[in-house]
Amino acid sequence: MQSLVLLSGFLASAVAAVALEQQPLANPSSDIPPAALQPLTSAPSAVGPHGRFLHITDFHPDRHYKAGASIDDDSCHHGKGPAGYFGALGTECDSPISLVNETFRWIEENLKDDIDFVIWTGDSARHDNDERIPRTTEEIVELNEYMAQKWVEVFGLRDNTRAPGSVPRVAVPVVPTFGNNDIAPHNIFRAGPNLWTKKFAEIWRHFIPEDQRHSFAEGGWFTSEVIPGQLAIISLNTMYLYESNSAVDGCAAKSEPGYEHMEWLRVQLQLLRERNMKAIVMGHVAPARSDEKTSWDETCWQKYTMWMDHYRDVIVGGLYGHMNIDHFILQDIKKVDIDGLESTGRKLFTRSKTNYLTSLREQWSSLPSPPEEIGANWESSAPDDEVGVNKKGKKGKGKDREKKEKKHRKFLKKIGGPWAERYSVSMVSPSLVPNYFPTLRVIEYNTTGLHDGPSRLMDVDKDVLPDPLVDAEKKKKKKKKPSFEKPQPPSPSSPPGPAYSNQALTWLRYTQFFANLTRSNEAAAAGHTSDPRVNFEPEYSTDDAVYQMTDLTVRSFFKLATQIAKDGKASSKGRESAAKTKKGVNQVWRAFLSRAFTGYVDVEDMDDES
Repeated sequence: MQSLVLLSGFLASAVAAVALEQQPLANPSSDIPPAALQPLTSAPSAVGPHGRFLHITDFHPDRHYKAGASIDDDSCHHGKGPAGYFGALGTECDSPISLVNETFRWIEENLKDDIDFVIWTGDSARHDNDERIPRTTEEIVELNEYMAQKWVEVFGLRDNTRAPGSVPRVAVPVVPTFGNNDIAPHNIFRAGPNLWTKKFAEIWRHFIPEDQRHSFAEGGWFTSEVIPGQLAIISLNTMYLYESNSAVDGCAAKSEPGYEHMEWLRVQLQLLRERNMKAIVMGHVAPARSDEKTSWDETCWQKYTMWMDHYRDVIVGGLYGHMNIDHFILQDIKKVDIDGLESTGRKLFTRSKTNYLTSLREQWSSLPSPPEEIGANWESSAPDDEVGVNKKGKKGKGKDREKKEKKHRKFLKKIGGPWAERYSVSMVSPSLVPNYFPTLRVIEYNTTGLHDGPSRLMDVDKDVLPDPLVDAEKKKKKKKKPSFEKPQPPSPSSPPGPAYSNQALTWLRYTQFFANLTRSNEAAAAGHTSDPRVNFEPEYSTDDAVYQMTDLTVRSFFKLATQIAKDGKASSKGRESAAKTKKGVNQVWRAFLSRAFTGYVDVEDMDDES
């Protein structure tokens, strides 16, 4: 098996050997040279975790796909046209089985022995977009069974040494979740137990722990302890949070499955806190919320954001798919309104993906900015109470220094302290389905102390902890008590969690891999080999010369968001497209746009006003 350490060099030489019609775009900055993508350098360990995991999403396998079919009907099922052997790149057609098989082949040869677990965020069936071949329940089940079996083939099953009759688990934990196209009709998921929770309890029997199968059958959610005693993955059923699911109505009423789901999530996070464990929260539909698009019911978003904040000592981060574009979302606890949790909110829909990204940029342009005297490295110049010496030799702080520190403290207060704890982050991975270049993502994390086994149980503070959100409301006027149990935030004396400061389980960086289907399709069409292949190569890493992220903490994403938003305060009318500006262009925004579409779309051709 190829070593990951040699992967970048091998793929670079392979790329150079072929002249391509459609290459991923170069670094969009003409002033900043492309960063040398570093190989995944963490050496595999004989004992304990390797420190990396795979996030992959939206396969959309389609057994009806035909190479050489027309692409005009967005299905690639009929007629004659340019649909390639491994997929119709840049269309709405789904993934041929050849692409799915090659993806698993590449994972087995390049990642199998070097990752600790897999986060698989749904949509493992084709879209229902062909009236001549409508989807059936049997087809959806068959495609998901096929996808589940592929993971078993790659990783194998552990020896079943437990009680007779128990189901063996895959050797490397795989954590799935429902996508909106994994059910019929798509988007519609009724309160459980239902046909889908029961059927997928069997399909995913090798992935769902025995003690979670009842919970899954109830609502399609479960928790998987991927590093025993230290890290759990919480698989949300975002179908109950998704505002396009007309069978449910948000998370406010106790009769709604969304309400039950949020209560279940709160209990899971509390149990993990009491065990001194950490959690990754994952799901299919991302909690998008901007002027261009809102994906979740507002009451569900409000609770989720509150839970992310109040369990910030537990949650490492959130991972999602569905949207096909590479980006991240900042949740702001100051946007939570307790009264708003009692009623449904606005419903907005996307007009274009580029407009959605631009709306995020405009949203980020209102983030608190550090004083100019402090500059971009505000986290390394924290104010202190040292006693300085002025020019006259007397003890005391100089006026300039005192003024600077006052501004710095004011800025830190606005963002929730030196760790930016006012915010939480949800990362959205692009998809395997070739709307753009097919992608997968490898995330590296801090393994410090994880080889020593499970952490000791923490001493839980039994006292009621102060809640700044409630305290602030009390000062204004007395509000009615919410109809749900609010979680307690971490103790003020607690250190920041792994989402905020670099410690065990903190995400350090990710490397985005893409497959250039233009090359693969051309090779298959030309008959260069009897066994055509699809290979994935690095697109970028988050610590490259453009993003320069030292880690994937909330503070790092906050800084990246402010850099993307620089000079991006244009109104929704008459926006100036930074992607088209030749002089003074914001290179980080430009890179963000290009990477959102996995380098397949030329940012010069984007029109923010479309």
